[in-house]
Amino acid sequence: MERFFYDNKIVKYFVLATIAWGITGMTVGLWAAFELYLRPMNLELPWTTFGRIRPLHTNAVIFAFVGNGIFAGVYYSLQRLLKARMYSDFLSWFNFWGWQLIILAAAISLPMGFNTSKEYAELEWPIDIAITLVWVAFGANLIGTILRRRVQHIYVAIWFYIATLITVAVLHIVNSLEIPVSLTKSYSLFAGVQDALVQWWYGHNAVAFFLTTPYLGLMYYFLVKAANRPVYSYKLSIVHFWSLIFIYIWAGPHHLLYTALPGWAQALGTAFSLMLIAPSWGGMINGLLTLRGAWDKVREDPVLKFFVVAVTAYGMATFEGPMLALKNVNAISHYTDWTIAHVHVGALGWNGFLTFGMLYWMVPKMWGTTLYSRKLANAHFWIGTLGIIFYALPLYVAALTQSLMWKEFNVDGMLQYPNFLQTLKQIMPMYVLRSIGGSLYLTGTIIMVVNLVKTAKRGSFVANEPAEAPALVAEIPAKREFWHRVLERKPILLTVLSLIAILIGGMVEFFPTMLIKSNVPTIESVKPLTALELQGRDIYIREGCNNCHSQMIRPFRSETERYGEYSKAGEFVYDHPFLWGSKRTGPDLARQGGKNPDSWHFLHMYDPPLTSAGTIMPSYKWIIRDDLDITSTSAKIRVLQKMGVPYPAGYDKQANEDLKRQAKSIADKLMADSKVKQVAEMEGIPSLENKEIVALIAYLQRLGKDIKGPNASHDFLPVVSSNTTPQP
Repeated sequence: MERFFYDNKIVKYFVLATIAWGITGMTVGLWAAFELYLRPMNLELPWTTFGRIRPLHTNAVIFAFVGNGIFAGVYYSLQRLLKARMYSDFLSWFNFWGWQLIILAAAISLPMGFNTSKEYAELEWPIDIAITLVWVAFGANLIGTILRRRVQHIYVAIWFYIATLITVAVLHIVNSLEIPVSLTKSYSLFAGVQDALVQWWYGHNAVAFFLTTPYLGLMYYFLVKAANRPVYSYKLSIVHFWSLIFIYIWAGPHHLLYTALPGWAQALGTAFSLMLIAPSWGGMINGLLTLRGAWDKVREDPVLKFFVVAVTAYGMATFEGPMLALKNVNAISHYTDWTIAHVHVGALGWNGFLTFGMLYWMVPKMWGTTLYSRKLANAHFWIGTLGIIFYALPLYVAALTQSLMWKEFNVDGMLQYPNFLQTLKQIMPMYVLRSIGGSLYLTGTIIMVVNLVKTAKRGSFVANEPAEAPALVAEIPAKREFWHRVLERKPILLTVLSLIAILIGGMVEFFPTMLIKSNVPTIESVKPLTALELQGRDIYIREGCNNCHSQMIRPFRSETERYGEYSKAGEFVYDHPFLWGSKRTGPDLARQGGKNPDSWHFLHMYDPPLTSAGTIMPSYKWIIRDDLDITSTSAKIRVLQKMGVPYPAGYDKQANEDLKRQAKSIADKLMADSKVKQVAEMEGIPSLENKEIVALIAYLQRLGKDIKGPNASHDFLPVVSSNTTPQP
């Protein structure tokens, strides 16, 4: 027997980080929920608007709360499953402090507007590099520990940890391919349709391989330990694992149904999404049936209650996801609050409740005591469950209301509700109920914190927990050993096969779109943005406008009647990154150009109710007050030229001159309007031509105009030589 020590100290720190960031992320999310029906909650400050704190909330919950929960659970379970201390204490602490610094950088940079606009991947390039380094350290520690194990066979939980490790690395690296403009600004290497495909390949599989596969691994350890029963079916776990990681990677295009993405890619996304029901429910069934004969214990043990609801929520979410991938269902659900409800059933139920159950299990073990209060844990369970119900159900009602109102025509064949705000006003009560649900969920979490603190105080923390196990001895296999048992003794081979399984789907979907130019046709009248419009687009991204507004008109009569001609792939060939959006809290802007005069946009940004009574959009007065920084224009042009945007050689040196000409043209028209002039005088602004608002207006007025042919904006573009070939 060999004597060694489990490292509980690193687990303790990840537990503390999970709790602290969880409270923070949920509080920010609740604040954002209030902002959607209480405009003053935006505070008229740049760093507190919904557009900026929404990505802060998603990153805090996904990568700070769930991410630290993953590390806590993996570091605790891996050592015990392998009968070995973590490979390197240095790597463990590098993982911990590196991850916390990344989260802190996100918490600072996102409210400041340093934002790539790509959902769940909004962080700028220096932070992306830091994420890569920390993830490599985690991977080295994970694989190193597996190689120094004292057991022959690798348990099912570790299969899922390995799949998480390699797939998250691939997803992050590919989706983060970008060319820096400065320390805080970069442009995606991909454009338009290609960027959308890469982003939602990443976005869907970030949910799959960051919010699902590691938590399935944690389920296979903590649920089994809490129930004190073996996994229901070993063979089902094998089928579940391999089919899940192979199929999941194909499903990303179902986020882009009815868009400008090629139809074959949409069909692939739908087909593989439907196949996902089987392996997903295989995992749910394996988890729930592990509790056979233990239901009396479930009624008594709050830890198991959390696990049961978590696994059930996983089953609900993984049934609903494939249903949302059906085109007839997606036509109703997409761009509505249905997506928000669906995501939060998974996040609050599956990730949240499994994390809570895991914490209730680990803390008493590491502090050598029992849980302080089962009554408090049960109170947390019921308050949290009510919170999920009050959060999700109103949003399903809101979603159906939204979609049906958007699509309804009157007897004369006209839109019954042509004004977008008519729909928004109708669902405000649902937003109120949603915030009540979020408040309940956060209250339950705070109760858990009190319970765990009191639990720790009544015990004594064991930083280095003694353990012993026999040294690993080469096993003489049986003559007809089951093939997967052989694979479980070969972690490197298991890792390589997992990598192959997840790469196949991505390559099949990417290569035709990336390598065959005719799959993304260009439109002759579509030109690059002017220098001023480019700066305006970056302001649009900085303020997170794409969190509420889409730029993708689907080929439905209701949408073409409301917004204009449906969107085509060739419109977006110069968009680095794409801005199609995933939720319409405000109307689509793909054809916004020319719909309203410049003065309307000025007043709308200054005080939205002046132009749209009843709107929940916050004021953006700082865009009117702040000077436009044009020192970055040349660098931005050069980066876009490298990516194939057909600005002529040397244009970076004259771009700011064209920018100033266009800005003066817009500013002169604005100051000719009496209301705009009155606002400018009230704000003490003698001239608007050097203000950010002019650039934003230039961009908004450009949207959708090119497909109609040459427009006035093209006067501020340089002449592109005839031998310059635009690259999609």
